[in-house]
Amino acid sequence: MSTTMELITLAADGIPPSTPTKIPGMDGPVTKIFGYALWLLILAGAGGTGFGIYKLAVSDKSRNGGGSEPFKWMGGGVATILLAGSLITILNGIAV
Repeated sequence: MSTTMELITLAADGIPPSTPTKIPGMDGPVTKIFGYALWLLILAGAGGTGFGIYKLAVSDKSRNGGGSEPFKWMGGGVATILLAGSLITILNGIAV
């Protein structure tokens, strides 16, 4: 269990700190939850993209293999990153 916690701590050190900006008209815990949820969406998108790259690396390269599945994972991950990133940018622009 301690090895797992050390790996999580090491992984968390590489992530930049996020401080959600207050959204006008939304105060309290809703703002924090929404802000952190967008950052978690970016991390989930990065995980999906990474999993797609992994599936592409280990997939069956013959003609009858399922060749489109890794690209679905990578496309979904990149789309999630772009959507959450644009929402963070828009909300930070509104809140300034």
